[in-house]
Amino acid sequence: MRNMLKKEMKLSASILSYLFIAFGFMTMIPGYPILLGAFFTTLGIFQTFQSMRENNDTVYSALLPVQKKDVVRGRYTFVIFIEMCSFAIMVIMTLLRMTAFADAAVYRANALMNANLVFLGFALLIFGCFNSVFVGGFYKTAFYFGKPFVIHIIITFIIVFIAEALHHVPGLEAVNAFGFEHIGLQLIFLLAGVAAFILLTVLSLKRSERNFEKIDL
Repeated sequence: MRNMLKKEMKLSASILSYLFIAFGFMTMIPGYPILLGAFFTTLGIFQTFQSMRENNDTVYSALLPVQKKDVVRGRYTFVIFIEMCSFAIMVIMTLLRMTAFADAAVYRANALMNANLVFLGFALLIFGCFNSVFVGGFYKTAFYFGKPFVIHIIITFIIVFIAEALHHVPGLEAVNAFGFEHIGLQLIFLLAGVAAFILLTVLSLKRSERNFEKIDL
């Protein structure tokens, strides 16, 4: 699996997948829907799938002396690697906003979603949905990815809309807590995001392995 990951990173990956990791820094932008940072990270990964298709990388990978399921696992491992790199930046930026910048006026006056553990939970949900809808959708044919990505865009913007609107609902203001206020509630959202990411990714991986085995390349 290590060799397949190296192959993905050195031969298959688009440079944009690495550059778009930096969108995790959008967490620090005030007055902006910061969850879009997760979407732009997935957009970078999309560029790798586009480059891979144009270079006939799927057939090349299938011809390597590995099992077909290892080809799928290598691609998923690469996707998760990019997502976790961006998520690590989001975590660091969020912790900065929860500590050093917790009382900054520019963030306190922000009507949009605050950077806290709830935000991180929603970011993981977006990544999990991408793995399920787009990556899993790609492996239905191992060639077409336009429709899965459009569906991913729609789902992502629905998630962003819900996340941005949630704290405006009477009684749910606590989800937009600053610093470590309502930390219990924040942790619940974060753990729910972790669980959703793992569940969606694992189920998508297993489904993709089965689908790829049936495809005659």
